[in-house]
Amino acid sequence: MEQGKLNLIIQAVFKEIEVQIPNYKNSPEDWNISEGNVAMCIITEEGAIYGKLFGTDKIRQRQFYKVAWTKASQVWITGHSTGDYEKIVFGGGMDPEDAPIELPDLIGWVGGQPLTLADGTLLSIGFSGFRGFNDIAIVKEAFKKVTS
Repeated sequence: MEQGKLNLIIQAVFKEIEVQIPNYKNSPEDWNISEGNVAMCIITEEGAIYGKLFGTDKIRQRQFYKVAWTKASQVWITGHSTGDYEKIVFGGGMDPEDAPIELPDLIGWVGGQPLTLADGTLLSIGFSGFRGFNDIAIVKEAFKKVTS
């Protein structure tokens, strides 16, 4: 995808995420984790990195971005969602010694996912701040709204 178009899509996704975050106030299990201080990291196939911090607490945002980057970079390296990749490594599908990410750097938390745009552009995405299944859902919903 042309760089300018990708930039527009990613910026629109960041804006959509910002709109969705307050919806999680109704979920104490999610809101108590971050109080809306969340982070997102996107890595292109070529290694370009886009990131966004949300909320007001810079220290918490920093912590969540570190996790989001770790999730996104693991997806970028392995091609698998976080959580699923650990099942491959530790479920007997691969010897942990052969894994491209050395232990203990392998992250098992759900929230990292590959996402392919309509034109075939592959993005590796990490989101952190809510429960893992909601980290996945908020990203999917934002991309769906922006690219539909």
